[in-house]
Amino acid sequence: MHTPLLIIGAGPGGYETALLAARKGIETTLIEAGPSGGTCLNEGCIPTKALCRSARLLDDLREVRNYGIEDFSGTFSLPQAMKRKDDVVEQLRSGVDALLNHKFIHRVNGLATFIDDHTVTVDDTRYEADHIIIATGSVSQSLPIPGTDLPGVVTSREMLTMQKVPQRLCIIGGGVIGLEFASIYRSFGSEVCIVEYAKEILPRFDGDLAKRLRQSLGKRGIEINVQSAVTSIRQNGNGLTVDYERKGKTESWDADCVLMAVGRKANTASLNLADIGLDFTPRGITVNGNMQTNLPHIYAIGDVNGLMMLAHAATYQGMRALHHICNETDNIRLDIMPAAVFTSPEAASVGLTEEECKARGIKVRCGKSFFRSNGKALCMGEPDGFCKIIVSDEDGRLLGCHLYGPHAADLIQEACALISLDVTVDKCRNIIHTHPTLGEVLQTALHSL
Repeated sequence: MHTPLLIIGAGPGGYETALLAARKGIETTLIEAGPSGGTCLNEGCIPTKALCRSARLLDDLREVRNYGIEDFSGTFSLPQAMKRKDDVVEQLRSGVDALLNHKFIHRVNGLATFIDDHTVTVDDTRYEADHIIIATGSVSQSLPIPGTDLPGVVTSREMLTMQKVPQRLCIIGGGVIGLEFASIYRSFGSEVCIVEYAKEILPRFDGDLAKRLRQSLGKRGIEINVQSAVTSIRQNGNGLTVDYERKGKTESWDADCVLMAVGRKANTASLNLADIGLDFTPRGITVNGNMQTNLPHIYAIGDVNGLMMLAHAATYQGMRALHHICNETDNIRLDIMPAAVFTSPEAASVGLTEEECKARGIKVRCGKSFFRSNGKALCMGEPDGFCKIIVSDEDGRLLGCHLYGPHAADLIQEACALISLDVTVDKCRNIIHTHPTLGEVLQTALHSL
């Protein structure tokens, strides 16, 4: 079978690009080995956010009890929370499947392997295309240490199917995945310990934000050990013990469950890339600004290229690739990519960090505001958080925004729009915000400059 376009992978990058191509009248073959939606919909963004909602409800009910408004003495059911999560995933997956039922999209279920640079095979059937987009996503990584194969050592996939809350949960890795599960299962009732190798949690985020979020999570009873290198996991009776080195000393933590959350790697194992001469590294498939590989008719988008492992990054990289295939231009700012962490409180970031500005020799000013001074946050009972705005000292343009606090993931979008449009701080100060709203923290930070 031959089509003008072939896409391998039906995650957010793959299926959104297929839909955009179909709207342009481009006949497309879409190959996916698993269910529609990829990791994001089935094992990542969506199911974790459904559990975040259950965790938030539990926290709110406890707060109601603390206020003395009404006594809360109900029993939490993890199986019911998991069922609700599954219902949400199924509803969204059904919606994606309905959208992909399009006359210009030919869906193929199975594992694709290249046999030449224009042809892949799935279960001995050949599929050819003029242009190919690889969107196969990523898979969980593990540390090369003893004990990772022991029962009770899990990845994020198993964390999303648990039917019993672990009494003690050790999480190896203080990145986005580790922190979100730490926050969720702390609300569910687990004692939680995070062991992170780097000097701070969220290594790619602004250092000020990461430090403050770590302190906030610590107040919730989550133990966080940074600059700690895990050396082994061993069986300890019916449980597990995680050994790690911290500041020259060996320490350990006993757990019922150990989550391996040390990042993800490009999913390329089955593609046979070397044999067709396509360039890739352990980080991912090498691409240029148009998502082209060294074979100009083959593109790679999303996690598989290792540039930015975010669902929305995959979607917009797919748009860029398709625009290039169609000889169209766009104004997508792939360098302005917002990111969020759905802990409690949430954290979000867009643009340059203060550390990045210093490394590039960019002189900046930083403005800050705090949720404890925001009327809406106080009314919500969520005063913990801050907003940090980074502005160029040379021309006053907004370069970055870093938030942690209630609804930070939503609030960051205003800053993302302003930074993408190269707006100056003087213009931003004149934008009126509704009162009382959480968005006023952005306005207050700007006026602090």
